[in-house]
Amino acid sequence: MSTTPTAPPRPSAADIKRLLSAAFIGTALEWYDYFLYGTAAALVFNKLFFPSLDPATATIASFVTFAVGFAARPIGAAVFGHIGDRHGRKAALIITVVLMGASTGCIGLLPDYDAIGVWAPVLLAALRFLQGISVGGEWSGAMLLTLEHTPKEKHGSYSSIPQLGSPVGTLLSSGAFALVGMLPDDAFYSWGWRIPFLAAFGLLGFALYLRLRIEESPVFRAMHANAEREGPRPAPLIEAFRRTWGRMLIGVATAFLGIGGFFLLTTYVISYGTEQLGIDKSVMINATLLAAVAEIAVIVIAGRLADRVGPWKVCAAGGVASVLVAFPTCWLIDTRHTGLVLLGVALGVAVISIPYAAIGAVISIPYAAIGAVITGMFPDTVRYSAVAMSYNLAGVLGGLVPLAAAWLTGLADGASWGVALLLILIAACTATGSYVAGPPLHRRLGPDHPEHPEHPATVKATA
Repeated sequence: MSTTPTAPPRPSAADIKRLLSAAFIGTALEWYDYFLYGTAAALVFNKLFFPSLDPATATIASFVTFAVGFAARPIGAAVFGHIGDRHGRKAALIITVVLMGASTGCIGLLPDYDAIGVWAPVLLAALRFLQGISVGGEWSGAMLLTLEHTPKEKHGSYSSIPQLGSPVGTLLSSGAFALVGMLPDDAFYSWGWRIPFLAAFGLLGFALYLRLRIEESPVFRAMHANAEREGPRPAPLIEAFRRTWGRMLIGVATAFLGIGGFFLLTTYVISYGTEQLGIDKSVMINATLLAAVAEIAVIVIAGRLADRVGPWKVCAAGGVASVLVAFPTCWLIDTRHTGLVLLGVALGVAVISIPYAAIGAVISIPYAAIGAVITGMFPDTVRYSAVAMSYNLAGVLGGLVPLAAAWLTGLADGASWGVALLLILIAACTATGSYVAGPPLHRRLGPDHPEHPEHPATVKATA
């Protein structure tokens, strides 16, 4: 006979503080590793790993390897979703940080095309694939551990903390490239660009230490204990697709702007500014740094605001605002004026970070079990798999954005209007998905619905 799991014990303030520190720092270091590749794809890989191609084609080829990491993310979501739902959130996060640190460090050791020929881009793409596998389980695991440990009344502010890993990771990666970018070009392209990647080996030890110290999610412990009494359950990913595929599509749309829009206004804009407009690479990297600082402030504010008005409203508002600033952002960058370029990138990323923060902020509907927009849509037993797959399917689309932007720029003979239209399309998807995650889903899933996260049928182990 099925039983409902007992309520998990409430963690102490010290436990929560240790968890939040580990979630933030670990996620920031993971995103540092992952974002390094984006900056290097715009500045280095096109020249060193695809030297036989013309500059425009080499840039596209470099972004193809960049997109490989996003194509791998659903595979990572499936693998780590299964581990997280069956063996624990902590176990999944320990494996992801080891895989990310090792693959990133190895990129810094790769010989270039002149040394080993075609094997250079092949190995580069393979290591990028491993990065994608790792990040496929990172965000969802960090978010679930945070929300499943913390009290509901503070989910808005707490769920924004893992989100801060993205801009901080951007600051670390762009800052590292800004420092080595001060080297003469010969030194930068021969060995300087490798230093930020090799630093990943040292950062791996620190991140692993933090991850080993955190406690397993009390929700998972209660769920696991209940499952042991009732016997084996179906594969969580299969159950997630069977029971919640519609909500997973909503999650994809809601997350799209936070991923695709971010890489459009960082990774692609660095390439666009340096290759198309002739802006010095230091100006574009500094613009990314300024944008990351602005994003940190917006994430904190948006997370707290979502506590009061509801995350879907904040997320939808950010999507609408991104539509409004799409063309002004591109116009500012097109001026080639350093101050206006800095303002344009900061404006775009700061607005985009509003829905990015709201993805992890508290949901205000009365039947939410966890409280975050995406995590709150799924029951305990399949939550890691469903959240990871939703977010990382959006990641696949996001990884294709720089490639699509490069194609649109070529189609427009170097003009930026195609990039602005692409940003509008992405923002509209998120605004629509956010609204659907609000009132329409509220009406469909009432408190007594058997698929509601707080309904006993969703938290019992399936025989």
